[in-house]
Amino acid sequence: MSLQHYRQLIAWQKAMELVRHVYRIAAGFPGEETFGLRSQIQRAAVSVPSNIAEGQGRESTKEFLRHLSIAYGSLMEVETQILIAQDLNYMDEKSTFELLELSAETGRVINGLIRSLKRKLESDH
Repeated sequence: MSLQHYRQLIAWQKAMELVRHVYRIAAGFPGEETFGLRSQIQRAAVSVPSNIAEGQGRESTKEFLRHLSIAYGSLMEVETQILIAQDLNYMDEKSTFELLELSAETGRVINGLIRSLKRKLESDH
């Protein structure tokens, strides 16, 4: 079965799961972080599936790869912000572990998709 829509991508599905978890946990951040770390981590998390979707919607494999690279960069931003939130005692260890595990899993899937698309590009030439 060929891919018809970005929603079929496991990378997008995992990234959406990460967004839901980030929003749930960030809701517990202190009120003064509404426009600070909470907003920042939410925007970075949303960027991951958004860039996967945008890239899949582009007409070229190179564009898709570029957007996957942006998505991966946003994922690393989320991981850093998770660690900052933990250092500031905004999250407990269990929540930190869960988010970092989900982020790592999302990263592995994105990297697998990147490798697959790079092989496709190489075989097309």
